[in-house]
Amino acid sequence: MSVVIIGGHCRMECQYKSICKEYSCKAKVYTQPSKNLECQIGSPDLIVLFTKPVSHEMVKIAKKKAQCGDIKLVQSHCSSGSALRNILEQTL
Repeated sequence: MSVVIIGGHCRMECQYKSICKEYSCKAKVYTQPSKNLECQIGSPDLIVLFTKPVSHEMVKIAKKKAQCGDIKLVQSHCSSGSALRNILEQTL
């Protein structure tokens, strides 16, 4: 399963990837706005959107990509490791 995480904190990026690996998922993490984010997302099985520490533009891109690509989108206000674990447990 492939997971794209949008938002969250830069210092948590390695931990997000490690948690996803525990659930046998490949993860891409985008904590900062980047050019061509929509293309970089690709077509994952799941998009996790941490809504508190993310720009409005990144939220719009994630929602558009999920809707157009029929990709499951899970939003969380909290961007902790335990929040990610809970999301993965519920969706897998």
